[in-house]
Amino acid sequence: MPKLDVILIQNVVGLGAESDHVKVAAGYARNFLFPQKLAVPLTAANKRRLEALRRRRGEREAHELNAMTELAKTLSKVTLLITVKTGEDNKMFGSVTAGTITDELKHQFDVALDKHKIHLEKTIRTVGEHEVELRLHPDVVGRLKVQVQSATPLAPVSQGAPAEKEAAPERTSAQKEVRKEGFDRKPRAPKGAKSEKTLPPRTE
Repeated sequence: MPKLDVILIQNVVGLGAESDHVKVAAGYARNFLFPQKLAVPLTAANKRRLEALRRRRGEREAHELNAMTELAKTLSKVTLLITVKTGEDNKMFGSVTAGTITDELKHQFDVALDKHKIHLEKTIRTVGEHEVELRLHPDVVGRLKVQVQSATPLAPVSQGAPAEKEAAPERTSAQKEVRKEGFDRKPRAPKGAKSEKTLPPRTE
């Protein structure tokens, strides 16, 4: 397949950055790079554009470096809070991924970050504090604290055993004897007996 020399005027992932001189398949250049204004053919006239392209590239890269350096400083001072569902043993259901962190950064701090810049050796599967590496730029690596907490935290354990209910007072030996004989209740009046009433004294 014939090859064609082109000059990139925009970044193309996997191919190069603006001002790079690359050789690509002629069909790829004509059907994709040229229509999308990502590259131009390598000609004498276009070679004169290289200086302007290189200058623009330098300015862009300097801006990106400064922006990522400031972002790394900002994120190093904050803690990202992520709430997860857990079981009775406080084990997480699922895990926290780079995508989860990306979404929460946008939601909590309005920071839009490509999830590929968040480096996790493995997904987070435990509650607590974790430190995550951010590969923001080839020359900038940041750190972010991530606090994972349960949506249903464990109930606090009370100190000491609960106080026992106050025991009923011990009966005296006399009370026990009365209880035994069945005389611990008030005696009832005989059936049919009338209670005596005291009449007021008569006045002459």
